[in-house]
Amino acid sequence: MEFEFWMLLGIPLFFSLGWIAARVDIRQLVSESRTLPRGYFKGLNFLLNEQPDKAIDAFIEIVKLDPETADMHFALGNLFRRRGEVERAIRVHQNLLARPDLPLDQQHHAGYELGMDYLKAGLLDRAEETFNGLVDSQYGVQAQRALLEIYQREKEWKRAITAAQGLQASGAGTRQKEIAQFYCELAQDALVHLHTDEAMELLDQALHSDRTNVRATILIGDVQLAKGDVEGALMTWRRVEQQSVPHVALVATRLMDGYRKVGRPQEGVNLLRSYLAEASSIDLIEVVFKAVTELDGAQAAKDLVVEELRRTPTLLGLDKLLEARMMDAPPELFDELSMVKNLVHGYTQKLARYQCSHCGFKARQFYWQCPGCSRWDSYPPRRTEELNVMN
Repeated sequence: MEFEFWMLLGIPLFFSLGWIAARVDIRQLVSESRTLPRGYFKGLNFLLNEQPDKAIDAFIEIVKLDPETADMHFALGNLFRRRGEVERAIRVHQNLLARPDLPLDQQHHAGYELGMDYLKAGLLDRAEETFNGLVDSQYGVQAQRALLEIYQREKEWKRAITAAQGLQASGAGTRQKEIAQFYCELAQDALVHLHTDEAMELLDQALHSDRTNVRATILIGDVQLAKGDVEGALMTWRRVEQQSVPHVALVATRLMDGYRKVGRPQEGVNLLRSYLAEASSIDLIEVVFKAVTELDGAQAAKDLVVEELRRTPTLLGLDKLLEARMMDAPPELFDELSMVKNLVHGYTQKLARYQCSHCGFKARQFYWQCPGCSRWDSYPPRRTEELNVMN
C-alpha cells in the first residue's frame, strides 16, 4: 500500500478532536458537580468512612433544603432501614409516594422500597399488598421474590408454590427444589390430619418437581405406614439409599421399628450394618447399637462400636464406647467409667449438632429448612464433628 501525504494531516486533526471532546466532558462534569449540594459530598464521605449516623444527618439537611430531591429520599430511607429505624424509613418512602409529580418509574421504586420497609418491620399484610401492586412493573421479579419470602414466613405453601412457579416463568431461575419442599410441607400437614390419600398425591407432585427429594420419599413411607402397609413403607424407606446414602441415618429408626413390626429384626440389623459399612454415621451407630444390644448382647454391641471407632475416630464414638463398656464393667471400674463418660458426654453435646452449610446455624435436630437463613436442604445429615473428621 502506497503512503499518502494527506494521512499526516489527519493525525493532528484527530488529536485535536479528541482534546476538544475531553474538554467538553470535563466542563460538563464540573458544571454538574457544582449544582450538587455540599451536603451530598459530606454524606457520601461519611458513608465511605463507615459513619452512617453522620451520613444520615448530612442527607437530612439536603432533603430540608431541597424536598424535591427524590434520590436523596431513597438514600435516606435505605439508611434508616439498614439501621433498623424502619418507622422513619416508612415515612420517607410514603412521603415520596404522596408526591403527585413523581415519575412512574420512581413511583414503582418508592413502592418497592416501602414494601421492603414493611417486610423488615414484620408487617407482612402491608408488604404483601404493596408487592402485589408491583408484579407487573419493572420491579416484578424482585416483588415476586419478596412475595415468596412472605408466603414462606406465613406458611402459605400453596401460594408459595404459585409464586415460585411465577418466578420460574419470568426466567428468574429454577425453583423446582423449593417447590418440592412446599409440596412436602402440605403433605406433612395432610398426614397429621390423617388425610393419607391427599398426602400421597402431594408427595407424588413433590417427586415430580424434584426426583432427588429425600424428604418426599421418607414421607411416602410414613403415609404407607399410616395406612398399615408396613412392607410397602420398608421398601420405600430403603429407596433413600439410592437418592443419598448419608440420609439413610434419617430413616434408620423407622427401618428398625418396621422390621420389628414384621417380625424380622435381624434382617433390619443386617441392613443397617451394611449401610454403616458404606457410610459411617453417629446417628446410624446409635440405632444399630441399641438393636445389636437387644438381639446379640453387650459384647456384640461393644465390638460394633470399637470397629466403628477405629474407622472413624470421634468423641461421639468414644462416648458410645464408654456406654458399651459400662454394660458389663465390674463394680470397681463402673464408677470411674461413669465419671469419664459424664465428662466426655458433656463435651460431645456441643459437637452433636447439625450445621447449616450456608449460614452456619447449629441445631440439635435435623431441619429441612434452616431456622437461621431459611434456606432449604442446607443441612448435611451428619453431625458437626463427623463433618470435621471427614474434612
